[in-house]
Amino acid sequence: MMGREQETRRLQELGDFLRTRRDRLAPEDVGIPRGSRRRAPGLRRAEVAHLAGVSVDWYTWLEQGRPISVSTQV
Repeated sequence: MMGREQETRRLQELGDFLRTRRDRLAPEDVGIPRGSRRRAPGLRRAEVAHLAGVSVDWYTWLEQGRPISVSTQV
């Protein structure tokens, strides 16, 4: 069984991974028009959540490394 520290580190690494991948993708890469009001070049959390079929809250919690239970599908 994984210790609390290991679990926290694992969740933090998952959040870092999701954030860096989101930052690397341009909206055009996934068929989303860029639009004119973007502060950052990557995808917005809402866009990734929509593409993944999860709520923005869930995606945000995953990026933040919160200890949530995720289904196998997600």
